[in-house]
Amino acid sequence: MKQIASFLILLVSISAFSQGPWTQEKGKFYTQFSFSTIPSYDELFGDPDYNPQRNITDNTFQFYGEYGISNKTTLLINVPLKMIKTGDLIPFFAPAIPNPNYKIYNSDKEISLGNIEIGIKHNFYKKDWLLSGQFSIETNTSTFDVNSGIRTGYDAFTFTPLFIAGKSFNKGYLQTFIGSKIRTNNYSSNFKIGGEYGTKITKNIWLVGFVDIEKSFKNGNINLPASNLATGLYVNDQEYGVVGVKAIGEFSDNFGMTASLPAAFFGNNVAKQVALSVGIYKKF
Repeated sequence: MKQIASFLILLVSISAFSQGPWTQEKGKFYTQFSFSTIPSYDELFGDPDYNPQRNITDNTFQFYGEYGISNKTTLLINVPLKMIKTGDLIPFFAPAIPNPNYKIYNSDKEISLGNIEIGIKHNFYKKDWLLSGQFSIETNTSTFDVNSGIRTGYDAFTFTPLFIAGKSFNKGYLQTFIGSKIRTNNYSSNFKIGGEYGTKITKNIWLVGFVDIEKSFKNGNINLPASNLATGLYVNDQEYGVVGVKAIGEFSDNFGMTASLPAAFFGNNVAKQVALSVGIYKKF
């Protein structure tokens, strides 16, 4: 059981801010480098679904870290580097361009920081179930190119309070979370809920199923440039429901690889495309 609990500390961090209730031990570090991609897509969820008028590829390199300042309290950081590429305008959509003065007809690419996130997690109940609270802030560190419409993150600060519950079993675990994402600069805020169940299928491999849902409160009316609206990148009222699987391979007690494959079953103003994420983790 001790090995299960120790692994769960790693498991809940395989994707940035994965909303797990487990905290790091005092003085312990957990680090992860990952790469995620939404490969070339030309359709966005909406009512009805709509097209960004060209193919878009959205890649992200991320550094995620945790540090235990006590056995019950953990500091968190997530640093995303975005690499977004847009293709040439699809001729069929040329009349739909909101403003022909924007230079969004040609392909372009942008490599820049996204919204850097810092946070703190505290475990306040630890018996049969673990109950924790988490609070994080996404800083306004992204960029926007008005000519291409490429935006690498929200033009806002995001405050995310979460309540998290989890329980470990002989060869598995269950965790759930509920909270919100509160955004500044007249963006709408979101309600957030989800959970996951993981089980060990071999000596060194874990398999995890998860669901993650965000719904917009539709309480913001930010006025974004037409070129940004044409790409649909980090626009207002983005929401989604995602189900997926994650796998973890352990090479040793403190080193391994992760992979996840989420797919949306509903959404608004987000890519209608399957994403893929792979990473390596190391704890110290």
